[in-house]
Amino acid sequence: MLTRSDDLEILLAVADSGGFSAAADALEIQVARVSRAVSKVEKQLGVTILNRTTRRVELTDEGRQFVESVRLGLQQIQQAEDELTLRGELPKGRLRVDAASPFVFHQLVPLIQAFKDTYPDIELELTSNEGFVDLLEKRTDVAIRIGKLTDSTLHARLLGRSPLYIVASPDYVARRGIPYQVQELPTHELIGFTGAKVLNNWPLKGGGQIEPTITSSNGETVRQLALAGNGIACLSGFMVNEDIAAGRLIPLLEPEKLTNTAREQVNAVFYKSSSVARRISVFIDFIQPRLSL
Repeated sequence: MLTRSDDLEILLAVADSGGFSAAADALEIQVARVSRAVSKVEKQLGVTILNRTTRRVELTDEGRQFVESVRLGLQQIQQAEDELTLRGELPKGRLRVDAASPFVFHQLVPLIQAFKDTYPDIELELTSNEGFVDLLEKRTDVAIRIGKLTDSTLHARLLGRSPLYIVASPDYVARRGIPYQVQELPTHELIGFTGAKVLNNWPLKGGGQIEPTITSSNGETVRQLALAGNGIACLSGFMVNEDIAAGRLIPLLEPEKLTNTAREQVNAVFYKSSSVARRISVFIDFIQPRLSL
């Protein structure tokens, strides 16, 4: 007897979220439906796929291998169905996109009208989170992430690289002078981040761990603080390219800067078995050549 694909989709959701309740929330179904689907799959196969504990479920060795095969198989089925049933039709339905607020402001918002004109039947839902979000927990279809990826359960597509810049406003430089060596930074006002301390490790030769004198959890706030002359900041090009071109910010320590670091990576990430694969692919295909990283 063949296992139904919807039961397998539920099994994948449990494996990815680590729990029956989390999977039920992500799929917007009852926990009992999730439990029945998983039990049905295990009974038909005669193999224990999940080890249940009071706090979490984990894949058995057999389960891990099975889930990865199912993930690939469902993706291929979805692609085949899309090609057959949606040929010549524009994709439709809701697409939930998440990114840090500066990326939303500076990169996505300017593209939304043109995207909606091209794909009028896709209902975009944009959310902003400063840290990495759990796609299942937040019910997100695709997230834009800056920096190195570590989650192997996600499929990633590199959108490009956004160089980092050490910047300050002309007003700040006029008052405090230009630092020409990394060793001079401690004598300056430095704007950094709270929470993700790795963002306070600037890409500078000889090490760039800074001790900020003012911090924020939001990259756009850091940019605004720098524009207002509050100090020196390290920000991605996708945020400050226009400011530098217009002279609102001045790049500093360019000869001392390291390039091609992991923090320059800009990726679109999503689950490999996503049922909204076509909406995701057209969104990524649309924005990638139009981004100014």
